[in-house]
Amino acid sequence: MNRKLLLPSLLLFTSSFVFAQDKVIDNIVKETNENSQLEKLAHELLDVIGPRLVGSPQMKQANDWVVKKYTDWNISAKNEKWGEWRGWQRGITHIDLVSPRLRTLEGTQLAWSPSTNGKPIKAEAIILPENIIDSIAFQKWLPNVKGKLVLISQNQPSGRPEKNWEEFATKELFEKFKKEKAEATKKFAQNLAKTGLKAKELALALENAGAVAIIINNWSQGFGVDKVFGANTKKVPTVDLSVEDYGLVYRLVKYGAKPVLNITSESKELGLVPTFNTVAEIKGKEKPNEYVMLSAHLDSWDAASGATDNGSGTIMMMEVMRVLKKFYPNPKRTILVGHWGSEEQGLNGSRAFVEDHPEIVGNLQALFNQDNGTGRVVNLGGQGFAKAKDFLTRWLAKVPDTIKNQIKTSFPGVPGAGGSDFASFVAVGAPGFSLSSTSWDYGTYTWHTNRDSYDKLVFDEIRSNVILAAIMVYMACEDPEKTSNERSNPLPTNERTGKPSTWPEQKKAIRKGGID
Repeated sequence: MNRKLLLPSLLLFTSSFVFAQDKVIDNIVKETNENSQLEKLAHELLDVIGPRLVGSPQMKQANDWVVKKYTDWNISAKNEKWGEWRGWQRGITHIDLVSPRLRTLEGTQLAWSPSTNGKPIKAEAIILPENIIDSIAFQKWLPNVKGKLVLISQNQPSGRPEKNWEEFATKELFEKFKKEKAEATKKFAQNLAKTGLKAKELALALENAGAVAIIINNWSQGFGVDKVFGANTKKVPTVDLSVEDYGLVYRLVKYGAKPVLNITSESKELGLVPTFNTVAEIKGKEKPNEYVMLSAHLDSWDAASGATDNGSGTIMMMEVMRVLKKFYPNPKRTILVGHWGSEEQGLNGSRAFVEDHPEIVGNLQALFNQDNGTGRVVNLGGQGFAKAKDFLTRWLAKVPDTIKNQIKTSFPGVPGAGGSDFASFVAVGAPGFSLSSTSWDYGTYTWHTNRDSYDKLVFDEIRSNVILAAIMVYMACEDPEKTSNERSNPLPTNERTGKPSTWPEQKKAIRKGGID
């Protein structure tokens, strides 16, 4: 063949390829910015379905809704059973102070809390002794709880977050407040330790001694916000009161007013129910047995609607799939998305997927997971893979500068041992990566709280994340090279211990949960 003729042909082919590539990327950006479905998806998931506690009817409703949305977009999707969980359905929570005055209190029952069974509980509230001598003295005190509502959390010295104190107090007053708060927290913990019981054991001891309900406050250090997890009681309800109302009831008890509360806390036990991951696929044409994955957990805690943990990641990945199907319907590699169940109880859905699908995990080009709030992605690490810098930076090069320039990269990085579902893949040496977002006060105000609702979403930031993830998936599919899962050796030093990091061990999924 004439080499003079070959060179122009190669240049023409390369130019056409780059033009086609740029056109797909331009379409991704345009569609995401001008025809976004994020707000509608968020409304349907968060406002209509609501929170998605593992084992609840709402979780299964969400699984089915995701499948239907993908089907509407002509994307193949299915619910894949991976285990069983204690089924539980939240009912109405209503808490009133009825003596010495009337006030409707802000609070909710914890997940898996026993029900009041159709009859409100009306009883006097008491607190734990503030100066417990030892476990023997505590056991002698225990009969006092019979027929009572028992408050078992620390009464906070202030319901103002520290940032508020720092902004408005004098420097001396702020330091005084911090010192007094630390001392009060230490004193409470030491007093609680003298019961000889851990938190779960304490709740069970109180209900076995005849307490009719347990009242807690798990303040999240911000205005009006509490973290709400699962109940430790087996027979009587456990409710969380806001820091303001918990403090009110606590002071009424402490100063002898003998407050009486009326509590309705309804729920249904549903037995063991099947649990699912929802998985969708756009089949690859050239290398169908190599995979690029999107990842976000669908489940949530259920004191709010699970908007930023992880409704935002869920709708982001759904939107990425919709956009890719529209403008990249015939990818070179197969694109998968996993909407995982029971992440909140230990990455169980994604761990089960890793166990059940070695054919996918072993042929994974890359996985991109998002799960820390509504903010724009600002961090991307190599998760300890020696060659991650080569391919991730190659793919990032095609991302618009306005998005790319805000992302801090770290290579080779340290492999994630937990935190979210990418770690399930990293543990078995598969290249899973976390698209880590800026905070928006996630840890205080929305992570596992009663304020994690639709109104906390910042849709423009999520749109940026859609563009980023869609382009990264597109580039990973198009890349002529297979990524390397070679591990960095040695790994970077652990900043906390000063020793070299170690690769995390694979942990088994809990396939039957909530029944201990």
